[in-house]
Amino acid sequence: MVKNMAMSTMINKIIGTTIFISSLGFISIAQAENPAHLSQLLSTKRCQNCDLSGTGLVRADLRGADLSGANLAGANLSRANLTGADLSGANLAGAGLFGANLNGTNLTGANVSGTDLRNTYLFNADLTDVSLKNANLQGATGIPLKVVEAEQLYVWGVAAAEKGNQQQAINYFNQAIAAKPKYAAAYLARGISRYQILDGPGALQDAKAAEKLFESEKNQQGTLTAKVLVQKITTPDEPQLNKGKPSFMDFVSSLSSVLLQFIPF
Repeated sequence: MVKNMAMSTMINKIIGTTIFISSLGFISIAQAENPAHLSQLLSTKRCQNCDLSGTGLVRADLRGADLSGANLAGANLSRANLTGADLSGANLAGAGLFGANLNGTNLTGANVSGTDLRNTYLFNADLTDVSLKNANLQGATGIPLKVVEAEQLYVWGVAAAEKGNQQQAINYFNQAIAAKPKYAAAYLARGISRYQILDGPGALQDAKAAEKLFESEKNQQGTLTAKVLVQKITTPDEPQLNKGKPSFMDFVSSLSSVLLQFIPF
């Protein structure tokens, strides 16, 4: 009888724990550096200055959680919901936040060196005193222009174009131009992407803008490349341009080598 009661109590505890964890969302949990801190986070969503390094919290529902000053180095928070969470001063070095929702998240002063922020949602996120230079932001949306250099957006655009994702590339080039309105290379790159999605008018407009800006910079290589694009758009059946000059397909086939040479850093 006593044995059955003990067994029943244990089962009830297991069921209760399972229901609680389920209420936080579908979570894949790995051992934390400090198990007590992980338990505190899951039970209260408050874990200031906690050691959660290496913790696995995939798809965790951490909306509004207080993780200010927490050590989340190497933690896996992929696709976690961190809407409105406080991660100010947190150490996210090397952490994985692929596809995480960081809408309205406070990241003030957080360390995101080597952090995987691909495909994250950063709308309304507070990135004051945060250096994104060494973070991976490929595919992230809602990145405040004030915290990302135009040149970085340009690099991401070229990378997306190389993978054949021209629309994503155009979005990056749009942001680069918004941050740096006279960015000749971004106009050229956007023109090439537009040409490849059959937006002839948009491509021609960008090619002409790039040509004018490169000329004002006295950048001969840029000016020549823009002229080649203009000629290709206006005379699409021309198989080869003037002898000694690169054809359009020559530089489209080696897009990165052509476009990356215009990065000023």
